[in-house]
Amino acid sequence: MRRSFLAAGLGSALLLAGCGPMPQQQQFSGNRGPGCDTSFEVANRTNQTVRELYFSQSALNDWGRDQLGERVLGPGDTMRFRANHAGNYDFRVVWANGRGAELRNVNVCRAAVVNVFGNGLRAD
Repeated sequence: MRRSFLAAGLGSALLLAGCGPMPQQQQFSGNRGPGCDTSFEVANRTNQTVRELYFSQSALNDWGRDQLGERVLGPGDTMRFRANHAGNYDFRVVWANGRGAELRNVNVCRAAVVNVFGNGLRAD
């Protein structure tokens, strides 16, 4: 009988040990590095249509493909995008009249919106 009480007590202790507090999940605030949310919006704050939009990692020397494809970004329109990697990106827009503007070294972990103005681009 003494053995069964000892075994029951040991079993209960093992079960309770496994019921301890869950490990804390790591909380991030501000800039989170490689695990950051790389989504952002591009907002056309002009009265001109944006015909082309490019963005690529700042370390690359190539704009890559037009991110709008067959679409355009009309006056007052906003579109949502997601960069493939964390870090700094360069942005370029070309309006329907052929004029363009660029913004370089935008950290997509920090910027939520790339605003298109008549005199250039600004990340916020």
